[in-house]
Amino acid sequence: MPDATDARILAQYEAFPYPERDPRDEAKRLIQGSPSDLREIDHWVFGAARAASLPFRALFAGGGTGDGMIMLAAQAAAAGRPLEITWLDRSPASEAIARARAAARGLPAITFVRASILDLPMPGLETFDYIDCVGVLHHLPDPAAGLAALVSVLAPGGGLGLMVYAPLGRSGVYPMQDALRLLAPETEPPRDRLDVARRVLRGMPPTNLLARNESVTDHTLGGDAGIFDLLLHSRDRAYTVPEFAALLAGAGLAVTAWVEPRRYDPALYLNDPKLRPRIEALDPLARAALAELVAGNMPVHIVYAHRAGEAPPPPQPAPGRVPVLRHPDPQGVARTVATDRQLGVTMDGFRFVVPLPPLAGAILQRVDGRRTIEEIAAGLPVPRARFDAEFAQLWAALMPLNRLLLAPPS
Repeated sequence: MPDATDARILAQYEAFPYPERDPRDEAKRLIQGSPSDLREIDHWVFGAARAASLPFRALFAGGGTGDGMIMLAAQAAAAGRPLEITWLDRSPASEAIARARAAARGLPAITFVRASILDLPMPGLETFDYIDCVGVLHHLPDPAAGLAALVSVLAPGGGLGLMVYAPLGRSGVYPMQDALRLLAPETEPPRDRLDVARRVLRGMPPTNLLARNESVTDHTLGGDAGIFDLLLHSRDRAYTVPEFAALLAGAGLAVTAWVEPRRYDPALYLNDPKLRPRIEALDPLARAALAELVAGNMPVHIVYAHRAGEAPPPPQPAPGRVPVLRHPDPQGVARTVATDRQLGVTMDGFRFVVPLPPLAGAILQRVDGRRTIEEIAAGLPVPRARFDAEFAQLWAALMPLNRLLLAPPS
């Protein structure tokens, strides 16, 4: 049942809809990210096996001001994909912004429902092929109950895209929340609390953990809503890899992919060859947990999940499959790779270089979401055996980075 904390949280999102967005900006850019990118859903949720011509239903549970919903709706509209989207949230202020953003883009009809995810299932909201729930579970009084409500409306074989906070990459956030509870208690008006938070942020010494944390930017880039959500929220918890996996398992779910998979490989951070046998002896969950502990920079965990036993087989490249680049500027990446024969990657401040085979640039320049692997190979003046070997190397390097995926059949 709703309590005083729930009332404060609802009041927060009425005063500071999150994330802070201006519908007029839709004319300038499309915010993209994970989860809920159409290419990711095709690959990770449907195993690149569900025909693009088939309609599917998507629920944005706790949709807020609409980032994920707008991204997926815009991508589907541009591709001519049949898609039904439902936005679900308690906040009228957030709904107004999400509606205005959709209208600014002229997106097809989206169903808006003002309710809590704990109200699911509801008439008309009973079955979805894909469910997005980003930044919500960790604010609920009972995250397990919230997750169970989502699973109750998940279609057989369907999947979820989820994001929860992670503790190590949010270093400094929770001590600052405690400090502000002393200086700006919840009994004070929200605007007064925000003013105190801004003053504290301006006065932080360089030794402060939050001041030293490059992975968290809501307080510097997210406006008033970002500061309030990060530092003044009434209910906020974070999950380690094992804790998140346990939460999912309690709802009968299993992780299909940690995003990006490479991020959760401890060998990325520990390259001593003598450690490799010890790393490889760990089970997959323990390896992901070790990566989190060693990296120390993950502010969130993003996963695609299915009911245990229902995940599709991992998509594998074959001559007749169509590869897609998941990047805002795929041709720019292709040109850079063609020149450098490597890809520079930054993950929350951790920078590394991925070496790529000599044909990588030529291959990626031909990855347009329409050509099959067979057609790409036919367009390159090299022996097929060489192409196959180098494409396999390219796939092994870029698929775990969530950069090179497979499109669904038409």
